[in-house]
Amino acid sequence: MIDDNARPDVRPARTSFSSGPCPKPPGWDAAKLPHGSLGRSHRARIGKSRLKHAIDLTREVLEIPADYRIGIVPASDTGAVEMAMWSLLGPRPVTVAAWESFGQGWVTDAAKQLKLDPVVLGADYGALPDLSQVDPAHDLVFTWNGTTSGVRVPDSEWIADDREGLTICDATSAAFAMPLAWDKLDVATFSWQKALGSEGGHGMLVLSPRAVERLESDVPAWPLPKIFRLTKDGKLNEGIFEGETINTPSMLAVEDYIWCLEWAKGTGGLDALIARADANAAALDAWVEATDWVEHAVADPAIRSTTSVCLQFAPGAVEALDEAAQTALEKEIVRLLDIEAVAHDLGSYRDAPPGFRIWCGPTVETSDIEALGPWLDWAWREAKASSC
Repeated sequence: MIDDNARPDVRPARTSFSSGPCPKPPGWDAAKLPHGSLGRSHRARIGKSRLKHAIDLTREVLEIPADYRIGIVPASDTGAVEMAMWSLLGPRPVTVAAWESFGQGWVTDAAKQLKLDPVVLGADYGALPDLSQVDPAHDLVFTWNGTTSGVRVPDSEWIADDREGLTICDATSAAFAMPLAWDKLDVATFSWQKALGSEGGHGMLVLSPRAVERLESDVPAWPLPKIFRLTKDGKLNEGIFEGETINTPSMLAVEDYIWCLEWAKGTGGLDALIARADANAAALDAWVEATDWVEHAVADPAIRSTTSVCLQFAPGAVEALDEAAQTALEKEIVRLLDIEAVAHDLGSYRDAPPGFRIWCGPTVETSDIEALGPWLDWAWREAKASSC
């Protein structure tokens, strides 16, 4: 009997396509991590030196200006964003631009927790709000790349050079994979487990001189938990930005982050990382363009992510299916790929429309993206056949 849906011959060599935690860099091996700092105090000389090394490598790889402070903070990117919001917002009106789940979380923080009555510039999944409506007199909170929607800002031209307010940018799926305009960012945050594929639980907080000036000149109207306190006696706590973390970090995670940073540096630095992500996104786009049952969730290529690429079913392919049936179809395709051990963790985010979210960041090999497409086609045919 002839199998009309034979399995493809080529399998991805590395099968992780999760958008967080993301795939480890090629060649990663836990046995390669230095052990000297493990089991030692993070306050000891070796601990502080490794934390400072992580900060210095971050500056080098991301090409962060010398007068910007970089700190390692608790609770991943979420902790870093909320630390910035609780510490810096209040003196000016606030605008929050939100077009996906995490941006909506920052809206909730500003409106319901800090009670700042923010101006909210919103958009549905797959679109950007009208960024020309951002008032340069306002403090601004926004996400550079919407991990759950696959929408990114096209550039930084919409941020005024002579702005009066501060810009607080959640850059967690953009850092190390997209060029960031540091002169337009007063605060940038990201986590280790995204574009570098390191471990979760720690965040990075990058502050411009303007942000430091705000910290030292304004006292928030609300109480600050210990893990949010960036100043001491009215001055920036410089130790945080020299490796003296607010709470106890995982030194194993620190060593992993350093290894990933050294891999990034060795692979050619920021330009090479961006080129890798761009090549991966282009390979996935080539498959989408040749496929009739799936399409990009973000129609405009100018605002389409090159890391967390979101796909949805083409309307003509699922015209008889409601959203619940499409979700069931998505889950069956994901299940089949998981059972075959060719692709893991590529379902849509829980709040997003049914479809797929495929990580194309710089730790992914383009050959694996190219091998993935035929397997998605195979799983689509299998799932459709079983649902008939």
